[in-house]
Amino acid sequence: MKLAHDISGSGPTLVLVHGVTHRRQGWDVLLDRLTPYRRVVTVDLPGHGESPAVGQPPNMLEFLTDELSAFVAEVTPEGERAHIAGNSLGGWLALALAARGEVVSATALSPAGFFVNRLDQKRARATFVSIRTLAKITGDRLPQALQFRPIRYAALAPFFAKPSRISYEDALVDSRSLMANEVLDPLGPLPFVLPAVVDPAIPVTVAWGRRDLVLPVYQARRVLEQFPAAQLSVLPRLGHVPMSDDPALIAKILLDGSSAASSTTKTA
Repeated sequence: MKLAHDISGSGPTLVLVHGVTHRRQGWDVLLDRLTPYRRVVTVDLPGHGESPAVGQPPNMLEFLTDELSAFVAEVTPEGERAHIAGNSLGGWLALALAARGEVVSATALSPAGFFVNRLDQKRARATFVSIRTLAKITGDRLPQALQFRPIRYAALAPFFAKPSRISYEDALVDSRSLMANEVLDPLGPLPFVLPAVVDPAIPVTVAWGRRDLVLPVYQARRVLEQFPAAQLSVLPRLGHVPMSDDPALIAKILLDGSSAASSTTKTA
């Protein structure tokens, strides 16, 4: 599958992966801070943004992981191993590729998959579903409704700690993406399973917004069960999608996370 993507900057390759119902442009606010130091690849996951639809794979998580794995291999220059970072579902996928040993480092921002129980997972999914339902009810009036800041900010508040930083145009595109997305529903009942053994030599960084209303910060403690050597931090005043909440801080986290290992493939 050919995934829509953009490449900019120079240096070690850093692939950035968005969350469910989002799109690659969610990372744009960071690019000026990253591209002087990294060759940055932003990608639309299957069924998102400008990438192709996915159909009905038997296991959506496995399908997305395999497609992302193939994509990372495709966009990484020969002789190099990529760094990867992701948010929400993209964070889990980044960790999955690290667990497979396919990347040189992984950084995850409020990653999915660390639910404390099945009810916790259902609650997270219900957040998306409820907002989608409200958007569908609004229907043709959605563009007009989002012009009103109180309505727009209320719709964005579960995802962003600082919704005032999201433009009307981006809010409208993201709302329409949420309504049309075909990946969210198949993800609902699936367990997020990583390999039982994770190579501790692959640096893993996980940062969690304290004001995350989608995947609450109490889930962060479960990261160390799977990745005991991970660098784990909690970010005050940041939400579930933290890139626009504090671009300088998030860019620093991504640069630090992708500085922890060499990206050159070792040869005999």
